[in-house]
Amino acid sequence: MKKREKLYKKGRRLSRYWALYFMLLPGIIWYIVFKYAPMYGILISFKDYSINKGILGSPWATPLLKHFQYFFNGPYAKQIISNTLLISGYKIVFGMVPPLMLAILINECRTKWFGRIVQTLSYLPHFLSWVIIYGILIAFFSESTGLFSRWLKEMGSMPIPLLTSPRYFRGVLVGSDVWQNMGWGAIIYLSAISSIDPALYEAAQIDGCGRIGRILHITLPHLTGVFVMLLILKLGTILDAGFDQIYILASPQVISVSEILDTWVFKEGLQKMNYSLASAVGLFKSAIGFTLVMLSNKIAKRGGYGIW
Repeated sequence: MKKREKLYKKGRRLSRYWALYFMLLPGIIWYIVFKYAPMYGILISFKDYSINKGILGSPWATPLLKHFQYFFNGPYAKQIISNTLLISGYKIVFGMVPPLMLAILINECRTKWFGRIVQTLSYLPHFLSWVIIYGILIAFFSESTGLFSRWLKEMGSMPIPLLTSPRYFRGVLVGSDVWQNMGWGAIIYLSAISSIDPALYEAAQIDGCGRIGRILHITLPHLTGVFVMLLILKLGTILDAGFDQIYILASPQVISVSEILDTWVFKEGLQKMNYSLASAVGLFKSAIGFTLVMLSNKIAKRGGYGIW
């Protein structure tokens, strides 16, 4: 009887909200086709894959973890993994706070039209491709023709090879990534700020709390949950580090500090048609990302900010 009652309630709910479920259907289909169905290709990681034989027809690798061993026993594995973790870690550390600060500054701006202009200009770089951003970086920071280098020469200093020096290249990667995504990330915080009850600010102002105090005691506590959620999601992609950005901006001079898992897989696994190796490294990345998401969410739940 209980099962029938549950089915009856579910049926009523589906019939009542059928329009909402119908609108949700395209998103579900997209996830099934592009996220869950490709998981079948994980088998390639454990096989000596051949395009002619296909996934099922290709023989199993001997030993089964052959391609994982090939990568981890290689001479560049340690350097590639450390580069990936450092670049991605820098992006998380230096990229999480600026969107939060920008959102608070825009929200606290007394001249609303100026705040809207700043918000629009700040998220426009998000729509620029890394090819265009690379052209902008060349125009400003090229050692021979860049505006920054010309300014240093006029000041009597030597130009700094920001784009071709291993010492500065990671800083360029992190700085350009923050510049591109800061305004876009601020939109999420602005949405969260708009949901805060204005009565809280009014009560705090009546009690004599200043602007800084209202930010510290009202705005920031309400944004903590959003901040933790974004941090958990970023930890899940810590082994990505930004393939398109690094592939376009990197040069042979900085290969020692810019080679990451994705660029190495593209060169060794895809360009050389070693698909099993590429799939093995991709599976390794997914496993680490899944583990980090689960652990970080479990830790966040202790503070009451878990995603699920």
